[in-house]
Amino acid sequence: MNGESTVIISGYTAKEAIALHRCLSKHYAINAVDDTEEVLHLLDTEEIDLLLCKHTAGQFDALELLHKARMAHPETVRLLAGSLSKEETTRATEEAAIYQFVSDDWSAIQIELLVNRALENRELSYRHRHLSRDLKIAEDVLRKQQAEEPHKDGHGQFEKLVYGSPNMASLCNLAKKAAITSLPILIQGETGTGKELMARGIHYNSSRSEQPLLVHNCGGMSDELLHSELFGHKRGAFTGAVSDRMGLFPAADGGTVFLDEISDVSPTFQVSLLRFLQEGEVKPLGSDKIIKCDVRIIAACNQPLDVLISKGKFRQDLYYRLNGFQLNIAPLRQRIEDIEVLTYFLVKKFSTETNRAILGVSPGVLEQFSLYDWPGNVRELENEAKRMIALTDNGTYITEETLSPHIATLKPKVKSKSFDFNIEGFTLKEKVEKMESSIITEALERLRWNKSKAAKELGLSRVGLTNKIKRYHLNTQASTG
Repeated sequence: MNGESTVIISGYTAKEAIALHRCLSKHYAINAVDDTEEVLHLLDTEEIDLLLCKHTAGQFDALELLHKARMAHPETVRLLAGSLSKEETTRATEEAAIYQFVSDDWSAIQIELLVNRALENRELSYRHRHLSRDLKIAEDVLRKQQAEEPHKDGHGQFEKLVYGSPNMASLCNLAKKAAITSLPILIQGETGTGKELMARGIHYNSSRSEQPLLVHNCGGMSDELLHSELFGHKRGAFTGAVSDRMGLFPAADGGTVFLDEISDVSPTFQVSLLRFLQEGEVKPLGSDKIIKCDVRIIAACNQPLDVLISKGKFRQDLYYRLNGFQLNIAPLRQRIEDIEVLTYFLVKKFSTETNRAILGVSPGVLEQFSLYDWPGNVRELENEAKRMIALTDNGTYITEETLSPHIATLKPKVKSKSFDFNIEGFTLKEKVEKMESSIITEALERLRWNKSKAAKELGLSRVGLTNKIKRYHLNTQASTG
């Protein structure tokens, strides 16, 4: 054993304690303490590996101390010395769970050998528990992979945008078709869903891929500053304009400009942007010269522009100019199948970047992830992956112990299996279809639209479940519900 292990000796006479200290201190840090409360305090505040107590009836109650130690710190090895009655021996075994009794006639050297053996067994037991846990996790991961192999096509990737769900696959296929056109593109989706990654994928799959892609966030900027950033300015055009500045549109001539948070642009600046989209002309602040620019615009917003139009906050004509192709990225909570694919991808990516040897992710972690709503979407999942990797030892699996508390404590939602709908006045066929539709809807909602799990629970193939979802228009119900 190494010198970092800590042993407490309690209940021995001064002479006995000195002899034990002389033998044991060669290998361990020794604390000789006779006060019960002080021993319990040390157990609470320090990492104590072994507690050696001598029971003396009427003087030192080692049985009570060891019982309290077992309840509060079961991982500490407990040894008991002293003359005991039959009743006390039974109590020590049952209540205090003594590792081994020490005979009164044992020498300090014999006790040293016993302590060595006890701590060696403790270390072996610790390693066995952790190896068994890792082996079980590995078996669970392998079993899960084998079960999913028949219908697992692997993850899809659109440049750096990773996905696994059919909905995202369809969206990325549409994005690839949009990329080869010259039309402007509008990407809508919540914060953190990957709108910029989608924009980059479109640019690098277009005929403009050899030209610049410039990115600008329009949120929280004044019209003057926004005009300067996008159209440029001449020296002296406003206070602080100490030199000429080329705007993003002229700088990206022949390429693409990605405008994020386009919904935050003021009505006044919307007019300037509309003119650029119509004419392809830029007029820097403080200049009379008009510059022609060939730039493709990809705009993004985290709230639907048609809603802002109905409220009079966004110009309808600008919306139509931006909306050559519209790509709506669903939030992560609506594409549960992407969570597992993204988790594996991110763990591999970040563990490589930080030189960590992570063997994989336990099924329990993925199960908890599927219960969480992910309000921060993929960006939040990235942060959770980084956190778990930092808390995981090299050469082991990421387990539920590393989960953030608000995710680890989630429980599956249990829904009532009674279905509330009126089937009077329908034919038998119509009644059966309504019942089947409700059962499928209940299973999908309870399993958070994980189609693989729902199909397995309902005894259907994944293709069969997909056909029924289309037949009963359940996707439309889910999106409007």
